[in-house]
Amino acid sequence: MSAERRRRFAERIRHGGGLVVAPGVYDGVSARLAERCGFEALYMTGYGTVASHLGLPDAGLATYTDMVSRVAQIAALTTTPLVADGDTGYGGLLNVRHTVRGYEAAGAAAIQIEDQEFPKKCGHMLGRRVVPTEDMVAKIRVAVDARRDPDFLVIARTDARTTLGLDEALRRAEAYARAGADLLFVESPESIDEMQRIGRTLGVPLVANMVDGGRTPVLPAATLQALGYRLAIFPVTGLLAAAAALDAVYRGLKAHGSTDGLATPLYPFKDFGTLMGFDDVAAFDRAYRGIEGGFDDGAGG
Repeated sequence: MSAERRRRFAERIRHGGGLVVAPGVYDGVSARLAERCGFEALYMTGYGTVASHLGLPDAGLATYTDMVSRVAQIAALTTTPLVADGDTGYGGLLNVRHTVRGYEAAGAAAIQIEDQEFPKKCGHMLGRRVVPTEDMVAKIRVAVDARRDPDFLVIARTDARTTLGLDEALRRAEAYARAGADLLFVESPESIDEMQRIGRTLGVPLVANMVDGGRTPVLPAATLQALGYRLAIFPVTGLLAAAAALDAVYRGLKAHGSTDGLATPLYPFKDFGTLMGFDDVAAFDRAYRGIEGGFDDGAGG
């Protein structure tokens, strides 16, 4: 992530100009596909990253090392500003500083830090517990001071709504704004009325978390913008679509012993090779090895 791209994204968030929609990405394939669509930002979902990388639930099982390596991988494959889930900061205040600096160096444009107790849970599960407000305020202050580029954005998320109610979530969000957070993320409001109240109460750019099948209503972009949201993330839409396609393909293969007659749409093999960069491999082979490469229309694996 160049300093100029990060600066432009920060200006876009801080000064408006419409809603920024960021699809959830979780690996190299999802990142490459989303990049091609021309989004203004991508969102590295913790839920999707833990699921795809470890095959485990988003329940505090992934480490800083697991996550920062994915930040670096996705940022290296894309030029679109990457908003990255930093969970609770992976420990105490010193860990938060290390996490912020690591994510920034890895190429992210923004980091999201939440006020859950460790081990954390997915933000749309029941039973989430939050740390004292003053503990999270300290984390936000450390995060803001730790960044080397003032355009590296710090997103403060509160998970207090589900367990402690909206009043407490708003009180916390206001405290996090005073601590220096660039964006506020009140997780899992449960109605449009609650989302309207969040927009009326908080004077800092807001994040809307559009989780398909989650606790918050999924709303049109124009509605989110009218409610006062600046960034809308869709963390699991791509992951759930991919899982549905894989499930259908694997069940069909098991039932019929072949993909002959498969009804599930497939990404064209040759086009997928281009997406992954095989055209560059072929060009390299021609230039340096004097051989023709690439795929023909009937190529195999």
